[in-house]
Amino acid sequence: ILCVFFTAFFAYKLEHESKHCNGKAFQRQGSSSFDRVYTANQNCGYTYPTFLAVLWCAGLLCSQAPAAFAGLMYLFVRQKYFVGYLGERTQSTPGYLFGKRIIFFLFLMSVAGILNYYLIFFFGSDFEIHIKTITSAISPLLLIP
Repeated sequence: ILCVFFTAFFAYKLEHESKHCNGKAFQRQGSSSFDRVYTANQNCGYTYPTFLAVLWCAGLLCSQAPAAFAGLMYLFVRQKYFVGYLGERTQSTPGYLFGKRIIFFLFLMSVAGILNYYLIFFFGSDFEIHIKTITSAISPLLLIP
């Protein structure tokens, strides 16, 4: 639900900036501030499918609590990226790098869950408890900038 809320917020900001710059409905051509809002909106839209895919895989295959925590962190980092992009482009860099780190964490959780599934399937070894313990211990480290 938060993902939808943030996407609607980004679209609202884009529409507001378009009307503010052009005085008309949405048009692609505009000022540099409109171009920044448009680019930030596009960048956020391009990353959401990847985010949702690794979030679901990490939650279903590995551990739900760390995946949910990382997902919430990612949404707030994406908000920071968007707002930072509205200023100067260099202000968006911390949000971008932090978001990349969270996506990588979710990807590693997904890979660990898939590997655990195949270990159970082929060898009968279950490392689910160990994986959940490790991911639960590592997820608070995402708060470190």
